[in-house]
Amino acid sequence: MDIEFGLDTFGDITRDANGDLLSAAQTIRNIVEQAELADRVGVDFFGVGEHHREEFAVSSPEMVLAAIASRTERIRLGTAVTVLSSDDPVRVYERFATLDAVSNGRAEVVLGRGSFIESFPLFGFDLRDYDALFEEKLELFVELLKEKPVTWSGTMRPALEGADVFPKTEHGLRTWVGVGGSPESVVRVARHGLGLMLAIIGGPAARFAPFVELYHRSVASFGTASHPVSVHSPGHIARTDEEAWDAAYEGFEAMNNTIGAERGWPPYSRARFQNDVGSAGAIYSGSPERVAQKIAETVRALGLGRFDLKYATGTLAHEQMMQSIELYGTEVIPRVRELLAD
Repeated sequence: MDIEFGLDTFGDITRDANGDLLSAAQTIRNIVEQAELADRVGVDFFGVGEHHREEFAVSSPEMVLAAIASRTERIRLGTAVTVLSSDDPVRVYERFATLDAVSNGRAEVVLGRGSFIESFPLFGFDLRDYDALFEEKLELFVELLKEKPVTWSGTMRPALEGADVFPKTEHGLRTWVGVGGSPESVVRVARHGLGLMLAIIGGPAARFAPFVELYHRSVASFGTASHPVSVHSPGHIARTDEEAWDAAYEGFEAMNNTIGAERGWPPYSRARFQNDVGSAGAIYSGSPERVAQKIAETVRALGLGRFDLKYATGTLAHEQMMQSIELYGTEVIPRVRELLAD
């Protein structure tokens, strides 16, 4: 089975050895170092998310990815995700075409509506237009991917008449759409002929099988290009299960309680965490063997072409993330390939 393996980070602000929060600047420098390690240990893709709130350091992932491109050789570079709804499709295309140039053709873009909404008021967009903004801007972005003059009109952005956009890429720009699991979103991705990236952050991965089947059926119905399906899920790897769980829990608890307070979630607990790292949950945390077994199960259940581990959650220390990345590349990925070959 031909499968790629990636790592994603949202640039969570982390703590130092004394328990003090790092600056956003140091967090960003650490991300570049983490990506360098991922490149060295054979990870296929490195994704950096876009956020506009104090828990996360990265609001301009393309800038961070460009820095990473200058210090890596082979790893593909993209987002996790780019909030297209509150951005301009032309500028997004131009930035990623530029990243593709400086990285020698390694750029990808993962587009999304945004599960966090801070960027909408920040850039002057009305949340009542949440769905319409993404639908129209995705439509325009697909036109830009053809790399020919574009004539387009909509209601959320000024029209274009024969507009040509530069720079062009040398071999096209690989594009995915991040989806949380609504059938309408899956059909939209298939209609535009883009790659489907499922963000699975709760429950067993197998429950998403109907969405994968819907994607493939929809691609066949529309006659659009078919692409591998990818999954993005959180996790952390250490030498033993207990070491991984003890290290990861604080970050998961802090992040879930911070976001949960805004969204009405119940307080996070160690019992829930332990359930989530089991077969019924979406956290890929534990020893290399445990994580490899769970990833292999997910790949088989969904017929994936790529699995991306969101290796950073909450205040997990840089040194612990570096260990997780090294184990992912040197032990987990080879073991998953071995399991899938059986």
